[in-house]
Amino acid sequence: MKRFSRFLATSHQLVGIGPLYAILAYGAWGLLPIYWKFLDAVPAVEVLSHRIIWSMVFLSGILLLQRRWAELTELLRSPRRLVLLAFTALLLSFNWGLYIYGVNSDQVVEASLGYFINPLVNVLLGFLFFRERLLRSQLLAVGLAIVAVVNFIWQLGTVPWIALGLAFSFAFYGMLRKIALVTPMIGLAVETLMVTPLAIALVSYWAVQGVGSFSGHWPITLLLVGAGITTSLPLLWFNHAAKRLRFSTLGFFQYIAPSLQLMVGVFLYREPFTATHVVTFGLIWVALLAYSIPALWRRPVL
Repeated sequence: MKRFSRFLATSHQLVGIGPLYAILAYGAWGLLPIYWKFLDAVPAVEVLSHRIIWSMVFLSGILLLQRRWAELTELLRSPRRLVLLAFTALLLSFNWGLYIYGVNSDQVVEASLGYFINPLVNVLLGFLFFRERLLRSQLLAVGLAIVAVVNFIWQLGTVPWIALGLAFSFAFYGMLRKIALVTPMIGLAVETLMVTPLAIALVSYWAVQGVGSFSGHWPITLLLVGAGITTSLPLLWFNHAAKRLRFSTLGFFQYIAPSLQLMVGVFLYREPFTATHVVTFGLIWVALLAYSIPALWRRPVL
């Protein structure tokens, strides 16, 4: 009886810190544009290359401390999962690079729109590829998201390709990772390992040509190295949150990141937020409410 009581107490403590991990993860992602802005003088592809390299270094250190090399070795013997991870590595690299480009080209607001749209794209892909049944509220949400994008294109005369690129690349990434059956940490380590040789080759080429930013000014060098930590640490927090919270609960925390990104773009960097943006974001927020409230109604919070 004492052991059972101790188990319940431990479980309650683990669940109790779940929301804290979720807030840390999504809060860090929401404030990440500020970090990338310090590197706006460095080309996005170069920042991406260092982000990949130093993420690999950081993740390798974590795996070494956790003594999980056996899991990594086992995964490397599975050709089917490696092929899937090769595709996810490309999608993740594209997503990372596009986000850096969006932030450093003064399009933080549009980047935030992409992560507001992302949950609705997940719903659409679930219907198209996994034949998941759509509730009326989900159909309404997807329809409103489409109207929001069409309104943006109609009013501004341009396609929000950064927002759509971020939303769809991350949605397809999540879909492929779902069928790959790989733990988050090991999967991310292998993904970064696959693209690290190309990243090292690019950084080496820029160094030989004398056009690279690494080892030039020490603040830039430290920021490039720190890109691995700012990338991997929120993912570790997210993994801890995912273990302790229901998936539906975790879904509500995900709106912290794009909300913070939007506020950073509008209030810190003074990016334009026109009437068209108000209508577009308004439709997306109504769509997210239509998508989220039924899920909250059906399930308990924790």
